[in-house]
Amino acid sequence: MGGCQSHPSAADTQIVPQPSDVNKLGDNNNELVLEERPYLQQQYISERITHTDMTALTALPPGLDQAEWLASNTVVFFKHINLFSSALSELCTPTTCPTACGPDNTVYIWTDDQGKKLRCSAPLYFDYTMSYIQDLLTDEDVFPTRAGSVFPAGFVFLVKKVFLLLFRVLAHIYWSHYREALVLGLHPHLNTLFIHLTHFSLQHNLLEAEHTQPLQDLIIALGQYSLT
Repeated sequence: MGGCQSHPSAADTQIVPQPSDVNKLGDNNNELVLEERPYLQQQYISERITHTDMTALTALPPGLDQAEWLASNTVVFFKHINLFSSALSELCTPTTCPTACGPDNTVYIWTDDQGKKLRCSAPLYFDYTMSYIQDLLTDEDVFPTRAGSVFPAGFVFLVKKVFLLLFRVLAHIYWSHYREALVLGLHPHLNTLFIHLTHFSLQHNLLEAEHTQPLQDLIIALGQYSLT
């Protein structure tokens, strides 16, 4: 799930709502909601590894170029989420996760560089994801590191795509592997990582409301701003 093997790059990705073969939960049935989504339970929501001021942490520092700030944070988020997903990789297999899914019956479909849509298992989807992002981060034309280099015209668009893909990794973990994260004691790290990612995305307009909707209840429960 967290590997960075060589795969075709992505031209685009899509969210495809799928019909559920179980009944939708009613809005008033809080016990069933919490049973299906344990990450919303109060004793877990409050756990994180730091209570740092995320607004100060994610704000653009005075005098720093915005593209530089986006680039450096994109690299950091990729490393942290790749590391975290790797810790759960043995639990995310084609058998346990035949589709890359998230809350609200959301299924993530990969689109390769030929425009072909691939409905694949979660570990394959996230291998594609991590490989695609790593290829971008090591492309000097996209993420320049040499002094005097400039960022390409479409840089922010590519950063938005990276953050969308990273959000989907966390959405799948929350939806399909949160109980395993609890057993391993990783939920405070997961909550902190999610708060940081979503707060940074809100601060710099990197994610649309439709993209974060599957975990909007978690965003609200964690006390963050609503993407509306």
